[in-house]
Amino acid sequence: SITKERTEIVFQGTSSEDPHDPAAVWEEYEFKCKPGALKRRPCFISPYHYRLDWLMWFAAFQTYEQNEWIVHLAGKLLAQDESALSLMATNPFAGRAAP
Repeated sequence: SITKERTEIVFQGTSSEDPHDPAAVWEEYEFKCKPGALKRRPCFISPYHYRLDWLMWFAAFQTYEQNEWIVHLAGKLLAQDESALSLMATNPFAGRAAP
């Protein structure tokens, strides 16, 4: 065990016109190998790691100011950038309007 608490960064988007609306439904972008849903089987790709997923683990221990690339990644996800989306396991907005 590395830490006693599971700290992680989660990217979510909503189709709601008002993201502050309590009824807004938020949908999560899943990564290919970053820990996510507790019931999902972990990926096993020894001896390599998916670099983005690995960086997300370390970024969770710091602030976004120390990891400015996270803000850029979020912007690319909002813009439905195909290269950024190819790094994800799922795109909850595939075939729909951008979040």
